[in-house]
Amino acid sequence: MTNEHTPTADEQPKTDDDRQQGEDTERPTVLVPLEVLEGESMPDGTSELLANARVILLGYHVIPEQTAAEQAREQFGETAMKKLDEFADRLTAAGAAVETRLVFTHEEQATINRIIYEHDCLAVLVPNSIDDPESVLVAVRGTVGVERTTQLVAGLFAGTDVGVTLYHILGPEENEGDAETLLNGVQTDLVERGMKSEAVATRIEQTETPIDAIARVGEEHDAVVMGETDPSVTTFVFGMPSKQVSERFLGPVLVVQREQPGDGDEAN
Repeated sequence: MTNEHTPTADEQPKTDDDRQQGEDTERPTVLVPLEVLEGESMPDGTSELLANARVILLGYHVIPEQTAAEQAREQFGETAMKKLDEFADRLTAAGAAVETRLVFTHEEQATINRIIYEHDCLAVLVPNSIDDPESVLVAVRGTVGVERTTQLVAGLFAGTDVGVTLYHILGPEENEGDAETLLNGVQTDLVERGMKSEAVATRIEQTETPIDAIARVGEEHDAVVMGETDPSVTTFVFGMPSKQVSERFLGPVLVVQREQPGDGDEAN
């Protein structure tokens, strides 16, 4: 690969036992990308939000085309890893299982896409600060990807005091009865995955401005979970519409990713 530096054997991510609590395979895997050398830190509340997750903590730095990744790592790698280790310790203390990755790259979007697929990340966090999470809005568009959404939500919040509101915006040809059937099915799935039925509420609305509506309703909650809608993972994560939602309601957004392509398909 010419556009980034992949760690050699003695630079591999930290996966010590003290960062691997419980059965990691039972935890939803969430990517947290941070431009660690651009002053981007892990916002308050992130550790509590992801306490039950397997977190891939990606520190990355975009370098000029004329700069070699190996040169950048030699110059800035120690400083960047020190910051990542501090963030990882906070996540671990909250209960998360953490793996750190440090990448110097010329291709931000391609790098993040690659890490998503390499680690089979169920979601990507668009981080913003919150207090301890008490209420989460889950935007449900339809049946596509809903199983991955329930896997993430139950994996993070089953057995906690966090309440979840399933939010659906009616489509042009959709009636309220169909929407209720959809959300009741999602609610049942969450309960079967360990959530208390009284912790899962539903809400249905009709609007011509879905992004505005999600941001508006999101202001009543601490975090938003929504699925990707654009073929490009990073366009969705860092462009529209999840970035718009996070900027408008100022809370963290967990973006549920599509299932990985089958063998022979290209990830990027």
